Amino acid sequence: MTREFINIKSIVGVVLTIFVIHSCNTKSIDSKTSSLTRLPNIVLIISDDQAWTDYSFMGHPHIQTPHIDKLAKESLTFTHGYVPTSLCAPSLASMITGLYPRHHLVLGNDRVLPQDKLKNKRTPGTSVYEAWRGDNYKSVIQNFRTLNTLPKLLKEKGYLSFQTGKWWIGDYANGGFDYGMTHGDRERGGRHGDYGLEIGRKGMDTLYNYIDIALEKEQPFFMWYAPFLPHTPHNPPDSLLKKYLPNAPTPYIAKYWAMCEWFDTTCGQLMNYLDDRGQTENTLFVYVCDNGWVQNENNAQYNKISKRSPYDYGLRTPIMYKWKGKIIPKIESDLISSSIDIIPTILNMLNIDQPNNLEGINVLDESKLQNRKAVLGEIYAHDFNTIEESMYYKMAITNPYKLILPDEKNKPNEEVQLFDIFNDPFETENLANSNPEIVQELKEIIDHSWEGH
Repeated sequence: MTREFINIKSIVGVVLTIFVIHSCNTKSIDSKTSSLTRLPNIVLIISDDQAWTDYSFMGHPHIQTPHIDKLAKESLTFTHGYVPTSLCAPSLASMITGLYPRHHLVLGNDRVLPQDKLKNKRTPGTSVYEAWRGDNYKSVIQNFRTLNTLPKLLKEKGYLSFQTGKWWIGDYANGGFDYGMTHGDRERGGRHGDYGLEIGRKGMDTLYNYIDIALEKEQPFFMWYAPFLPHTPHNPPDSLLKKYLPNAPTPYIAKYWAMCEWFDTTCGQLMNYLDDRGQTENTLFVYVCDNGWVQNENNAQYNKISKRSPYDYGLRTPIMYKWKGKIIPKIESDLISSSIDIIPTILNMLNIDQPNNLEGINVLDESKLQNRKAVLGEIYAHDFNTIEESMYYKMAITNPYKLILPDEKNKPNEEVQLFDIFNDPFETENLANSNPEIVQELKEIIDHSWEGH
């Protein structure tokens, strides 16, 4: 079975030739001694609705996340990581395509056409609602199927790809996955994950089975692990809830804190299973969250400064890359990274040619990181139609500033905002009026990125 070689340097030619011949003619090789001869498995762990503050390694005084903390310590970890938009469907689509929403066109969670606004069809959970949403989303899915995705790009190297958890784009096959839990059939309750939403909450067996399939086939695999955690409903195990109730200001906060630890527990289960199967040293782990969440104290809803907002509570997330022996662990607190960097970084590590339209960078390239002017963001209506009709905000994020530009048409009464996100991480002081030159500089970066759109 042909094995691929990644970043092997300074090996004498004769020895390398013998090694290649041996690896190509050996059907079964001990995984713990052959990491140089095998393509890495790739595991993408995606939290769902969790603020950048809500990990113990990020300084939260109560939430305990020991497994993610350990992953962060063993990874190249960007504490100033960002997603381009603070809503799940477009954020996940950016992760799997490496594109900003304006280019993959999954702008929001539901598509609303002008005529729909005159109809009373928006009662979630009813068949007429699901039919309405499904019909409007068909063109979005059709367009998405034409795009390059990470599973499609990995097929070049013989990867099997598995989808578990949240997935908005209909059937898992629409993303190029070989196997998956989400069918997306609205007649069977499909919308944003269906059976996929059971992973983590109802055990990990399906995910384990997928891993076993790949190991039996002796193929590298890509695992999309996007559990419905710590997303609502906030119904953690009683043992975790009892742990957090004494320190939380309200039961709503305690439930959210407990959900964060429950998610962490499932991450530990995933990583432990790979370790038990001898795969840790030959697995590239990537961690990110789809968007933020700030729990209201007195009800089950989120605060509007978080999810769907242009603020860091909605956009910021730790982003981690771990491959033991290949990526040097470091807590990177100065340089900015984005979820659109995930695909370029993986493709560079695997020596796979990149599509010309990828908009991120390889984060292992220090020069590119240092010289990047900004990462960008864009936020649209939850119920979207066209870019022009649905645009709310555009953002440019740098060290130390973030510019928020409200759309003149759709957000006419909102002011331009500029924050020093490194010295004012909770964005309390708008510096736009006192720094017009910085506002103009970042606005030009945004405008340039939209040229020719």
